[in-house]
Amino acid sequence: MEKRDYYEILGVDKGTDEKEIKKAYRRVAMKYHPDRNPDDPEADHKFKEATEAYDVLMDPEKRAAYDRFGHAGVDPQMGGGGGFGGGSFSDIFGDVFGDIFGGGGRSRSGPQRGSDLRYTLDITLEDAVHGTTVEIRVPNLVECEPCDGTGARPGSKPQNCGTCGGVGQVRMQQGLFQVQQTCPACRGQGQIISDPCNSCHGQGRVEKTRTLSVKVPPGVDTGDRIRLTGEGEAGLKGGPPGDLFVQISVKQHSIFERDGKHLYCEVPISFVDAALGGEMEVPTLGGRVKLKIPAETQTGKLFRLRGKGVKPVRGGAVGDLLCRAVVETPVNLTKRQRELLVELGETLGEDGKRQSPRQQSWFEGVKNFFEDMTS
Repeated sequence: MEKRDYYEILGVDKGTDEKEIKKAYRRVAMKYHPDRNPDDPEADHKFKEATEAYDVLMDPEKRAAYDRFGHAGVDPQMGGGGGFGGGSFSDIFGDVFGDIFGGGGRSRSGPQRGSDLRYTLDITLEDAVHGTTVEIRVPNLVECEPCDGTGARPGSKPQNCGTCGGVGQVRMQQGLFQVQQTCPACRGQGQIISDPCNSCHGQGRVEKTRTLSVKVPPGVDTGDRIRLTGEGEAGLKGGPPGDLFVQISVKQHSIFERDGKHLYCEVPISFVDAALGGEMEVPTLGGRVKLKIPAETQTGKLFRLRGKGVKPVRGGAVGDLLCRAVVETPVNLTKRQRELLVELGETLGEDGKRQSPRQQSWFEGVKNFFEDMTS
């Protein structure tokens, strides 16, 4: 029976790299694996065919010989280097599928590091900019004191599992393959606790809420993390504890908005001050400062107060505070005030166009827009 092309079997091109060949073999092998197709001899044939193709194409020397001479270049009967001399079906299967079926996994019988924890800390903008120290309460798994984390009643100790010999994993034969699996007797722990501790019920850890002090450095922002080493969950069987990551979340401020190291705010300006100019106090995170308003100020004008922003936590120059002017139209006018505004409008007359340059340019733009539509 004539052999099929190895590249065709795996569904890849001749120039495909090893990473893609491995993915292709995994896809084909999962589809035709004998355990998934117990009553299909054709599937068994295709599975072996794919494994043979994988063995050749993943070996640089075999692949070069195959690319040059075809199947004759890797046929041992014709002097080629084919076959499975470099490994068995089991070797190949474990290399590609070890993460699924437990092959190559580490035993859990030894010390294990505790898990890391995350805590979200909400702080004000002022605390984020200036820094602060806060106390947090964190529920956590800590080492059981009565049994010193062994899980066994004081005076006794865990025994090595008789099924796996303390390794935590067992090997099982499945057809052509030898698969490594978690030991069912000790569930991968490698030890059996016949007399568990009354406090932790054999777990070696108990839940406890602890109060921790967190120093928040100046300049932090939402998304920054503070690492508290060793404040995560306790390890197992003498393993080191994990870490606690405090994630910063800065609350929305009633006046300021933050963008990196800069702060922004809106400053309402009276109609008179905007027209004639003036001076007003504006807030900053360091106190009040005087802001000069030039005559003829329009809504949207930005005033930059240098050095009134945020000093970045990772260093660099202090940012600025940018104040956006918002000119307020007078409301609740008295009769006399209305009369004065009418008089002002009358005195402006034709000069009103010159004294409202933005309005004039806007009307010119509208006029050109409609002319272009009709032309």
